[in-house]
Amino acid sequence: MAPSFAVHARRGAAALATAAVLGAGLAPAASADASPSPAAPGLFGASDPKFDGVFRQSMALLAQHTAGVASPKQAVDWLAGQQCADGGFTAYRADAGKACDAKTPLDSNATAAAVQALAALGGHGPAVTKAVGWLKSTQNEDGGWSYNPGGPSDANSTSIVIGALAAAGQDPAKVTSKRGTSAYDGLVAFQLGCDVDEADRGAFAYQPDKSGKLAANADATAAVALAGLGKGYAAEPAGKDNVDPKPLPCKGDEAGTSDPKAAAGAASAYLARIMDKEKDGPHLAAVQPGADKPAPDFGNTAETVIALAAGGHRDAAAKPLKWLEQNSAAWAKQAGPAAYAQLVLAAHAAGADPRDFGGADLVSQLGATGPKAEAAASPSEKKDEKQEEKKAKDNKGLGVWWVVGVFFVASVGAGFLLSGRKKKNQL
Repeated sequence: MAPSFAVHARRGAAALATAAVLGAGLAPAASADASPSPAAPGLFGASDPKFDGVFRQSMALLAQHTAGVASPKQAVDWLAGQQCADGGFTAYRADAGKACDAKTPLDSNATAAAVQALAALGGHGPAVTKAVGWLKSTQNEDGGWSYNPGGPSDANSTSIVIGALAAAGQDPAKVTSKRGTSAYDGLVAFQLGCDVDEADRGAFAYQPDKSGKLAANADATAAVALAGLGKGYAAEPAGKDNVDPKPLPCKGDEAGTSDPKAAAGAASAYLARIMDKEKDGPHLAAVQPGADKPAPDFGNTAETVIALAAGGHRDAAAKPLKWLEQNSAAWAKQAGPAAYAQLVLAAHAAGADPRDFGGADLVSQLGATGPKAEAAASPSEKKDEKQEEKKAKDNKGLGVWWVVGVFFVASVGAGFLLSGRKKKNQL
């Protein structure tokens, strides 16, 4: 399955946990993203960026922009430097100075996320144009997108690309495949229509199964509820007046709707309905890898808040937003910058204050996971940096033995993790 915003937000902590088990991660999992990574200067978070580097960075920069914070130049340059010559992005390039080749696994999700961030920041017109050109070149005949070029379209990838097109000033209805099918046509094809049980009407599937049947998927539905409005993650509230989300207007054997905004409204109605059924508060739930029971899905709940607010469904958005304010702190601390960013964007869309989110300053917490702004360094900090550089030079001969010692400690921790886990952690 192509990773959604929520999946990407969870990957930071999961990737570090895997690295720790292998003896490669030298930081405790509990503080996975408490500080920027020394291995990738400019990158937000300390967890392994292999799977989510570009996505994580894009969401962090986008969230800071909506909060009125000027992102550090080093962080912006890091993201811009990840782009390949043909315009596409991959999840992470360890050596951005090395040219991309045919083996570089470019993907629509990383590229679309980068477009949304760079377009919002401004000053990156050529990079955005090239990235949008690459996305258009990878559009499938059905109008949608797959995670990697050449695969079958899925709702999540199609959704994030539509958000990128809108952020770049493109009309998704006019972005068509060689067959003349638009991006919106590809999107609404994943919606469950009036021929299914009433409880599932309006929901979206990630992809049809081998027989062509669609199954309701909350992850995909949350993504499409926003994309159907022609909006990306930095969505603004639709207005001060509340509009209740409307279910599919089913009469007889109608299949549903081909209008993307109506489809998004029906998706929102489905999400609001299933969230209200949770006994411990309005939120989405999912069965996590290795678990046998559903657990709160903080990421997709935040994404749903963005979609509901962007659609003008203020009352429906207010309930899960309040639940997030009361319950998301531990999740965000563990998951890292993408999670903080997602909560900032949810607060922004719903008209809440991200600097007082259940008593937490999400903007500061997000900033603490990234590089410091150049202008923020005081004379005393610069003096300390010079002293540290001198100390590092003096202790150069001890470096090898320090690494050996830390690796030993990390290995002990890895053994403990392995002995305590009976099920494989899947990303």
